Amino acid sequence: MKRFIFAFLVLTTGTTIMSGCKKFLNVVPVDNLSGNNYWQNQRDVEAFTTGIYNQFRENTLSSAYFPTAGDLRCSPAIATPGLGRNYITLIVYNELNALIHTDDYFSEIFNYKGMTQWANWYKMVQSANILYVQADKVESLTPAQRKQYRAEAVFLRNLAYFFMVRQFGDIPYYTKAYNQDPLPRMNMVKVLDNCIADMLAVKDDLPWTYEDPSIVGIRAMRGSAIALLMHMNMWAAGFETGDKTKYYSSVNELGDEIMKSRSYELLPITRTKEIFKGRTKESLFEVLRSLNYGEYSNGDYLYNTFTDMVLHYPHKPVQSITKSYLYYDSKFINKLYPTGEPDKRAEYWFDPKTIYATDGSWELLKFVNIFAAEGEDVLPDDDLIVFRLSDAILLRAEAQAELGDDAGAMASANVVRARAEATPFYALNGKDLKDAIWYERCRELMGEGHYYFDLVRTKKVLDREYCFHPISIENFKAGAWAWPIDKSALTHNPYMNLNDYWK
Repeated sequence: MKRFIFAFLVLTTGTTIMSGCKKFLNVVPVDNLSGNNYWQNQRDVEAFTTGIYNQFRENTLSSAYFPTAGDLRCSPAIATPGLGRNYITLIVYNELNALIHTDDYFSEIFNYKGMTQWANWYKMVQSANILYVQADKVESLTPAQRKQYRAEAVFLRNLAYFFMVRQFGDIPYYTKAYNQDPLPRMNMVKVLDNCIADMLAVKDDLPWTYEDPSIVGIRAMRGSAIALLMHMNMWAAGFETGDKTKYYSSVNELGDEIMKSRSYELLPITRTKEIFKGRTKESLFEVLRSLNYGEYSNGDYLYNTFTDMVLHYPHKPVQSITKSYLYYDSKFINKLYPTGEPDKRAEYWFDPKTIYATDGSWELLKFVNIFAAEGEDVLPDDDLIVFRLSDAILLRAEAQAELGDDAGAMASANVVRARAEATPFYALNGKDLKDAIWYERCRELMGEGHYYFDLVRTKKVLDREYCFHPISIENFKAGAWAWPIDKSALTHNPYMNLNDYWK
């Protein structure tokens, strides 16, 4: 039975990237990865490890995961009238049951129903658990190599758990390789406490960066682990009912560590295209996407990022596409970029002539590394950025503000504002400072899958001052903030229950 599970995991995840990015997309034949000849050398370990990365890639790119789960829910986005994009309105108003059960073209290509199924996330967890055990048994690996592979296993396992916690709330948790036991859902703060302890124990076994530039950001680095730890601590703080100080203090310390590292840096705003193309010193973790590797040849991953929704001609080569599929409420854009206040993001990430437009002429130009394919209006050619340095810096600023360190919080936030050539924060404290940092995250990370999750963990999703489509306290407690769980989770598991609100 164990061999069957192992072979299945290998079949679904086995790929290799170490010798370059193109091989990241090539499937290793299953007969090379199974049986008694496996786990003999570094090549075997490498192939299996890379397969787990590819499973994460599949989990986040086989659906419109980031824009749906992270950007649009309860957001100030508005579907441009007349373009038939009703799915945007359903997401914005948190009508997930209607979204999932709508039988149309967009529901199919964006795979909304697939987002209710967590099996592929647990495939990633199980593979990471196996790697953690097996890498330690390969005699040809050096002690340092064993440590790094096991650290990568912990990172990938915790990455999967973190993504599931943010999407589903309480989830089953285990670290046992080849687990077959049915398990109940564990309180998500406890899940995160376990993940944090595991990650802290091994994070220093990861390299700060790689000499091979093609895998910088693609493969877990120490900065990747630190960013994940910061996010897990902030999410745990948001739902901790007792003292949150330990979480904020940890984020502050981790932020100090990464900001002092010479391995990462913010690129000038003029190099925006490089930032989102990926594999730069600003990247902490990302998912490879590129036309050069033929990944679009079978229609895969065409529409699953934010880019396609927020561009039109001439950034799409078809002249008839004169409107973006969505735009943001002008009150929100004015809040982020008040007229007359300096901020280069307004200049480089938008068309200044249409930044406040409400007629569909609005565009978000952050992700404008695009190309045209035959028969298609546009395909984005950026990597999918999961964590980058400015995100980590602003998490630290938020934690410092929560700890009452107003001067430190302003200093951290001003690192990001300095890159944008925006007026620095000064003489702020209390609620005003926390609000300023909140809106700074909205500016800096728009379209990168953070907005909704920031609303939820801060409970701003309950407050009309910050959230254009708030969730009531009663509905929040009932689980309206989370995602529906597919009934398949109940199969052969008497301990399982679904998210009550979505029943």
